[in-house]
Amino acid sequence: MFANGEKWLPLHDAYRVGGYCGRDNTSVSNGGELMKKKNIAQCAECQYPVQERVCTTPGGKASTGCPSASKKALVQKASNEYRTDSIAEFARQASIQEGECYSEREKRPYVMHPVKPRFIEIVEFAQKMGYRRLGLIFCLGLANEAGIANRLFKSHGFEVVSVACKVGGVPKEEIGIQEEEKIFIGGHESMCNPILQAMVANEEKTEFNVLLGLCVGHDSLFFKYADAPTTVLAVKDRVTGHNPLAALYTSGSYYAWLNKT
Repeated sequence: MFANGEKWLPLHDAYRVGGYCGRDNTSVSNGGELMKKKNIAQCAECQYPVQERVCTTPGGKASTGCPSASKKALVQKASNEYRTDSIAEFARQASIQEGECYSEREKRPYVMHPVKPRFIEIVEFAQKMGYRRLGLIFCLGLANEAGIANRLFKSHGFEVVSVACKVGGVPKEEIGIQEEEKIFIGGHESMCNPILQAMVANEEKTEFNVLLGLCVGHDSLFFKYADAPTTVLAVKDRVTGHNPLAALYTSGSYYAWLNKT
């Protein structure tokens, strides 16, 4: 939970009405009516090289839809949040951790040389923050990996509260799932229970939660209900060995069918 008490960010209005935003700053509603949307953030469509952008270089360039240029009030509001006691040190240590993931930064010319896997980043950041009790929130499909992570976290001196996705053993029928909508049709199937995972972590007073392989949507519910800040060790991708970027990297070849055109 952050200083302002917020734990859940509402979706953009265009998405709440079931529409989508296109490249031309328009949104299509459920009824098909076009609605002009002004100044929506479009960082992913910036036309300038990263090192020429206003967000990375003082006096840099801004494309259409640049929030750094068009949302000055929000920039200031966010800056004010970083000055609050509960956020300031968290943000400072996160930035320190980011820098420490690269070696030989004093050399000129500097060539980026990353040296730390994400697991070590998590360990070191938690240590910087003085956290002792971690929450390991995992999917049973990655039970083996969770066991390894649990052992490794403990080897670094952490106390680990681990909660599996099927905790509670609640049948999927409780949330309206029909028989034909199950993975294993014809038998009992426990629902993934991210709300209970969060409640267990909250009751056990975890200081920092680590997600491992929760399903899309289930991870969102955990973020919503968890009290402690949460990071992600790995996300689930059932096809690519839990490496969803593999499909994006090959979206021009083997995964060309991802493009709905």
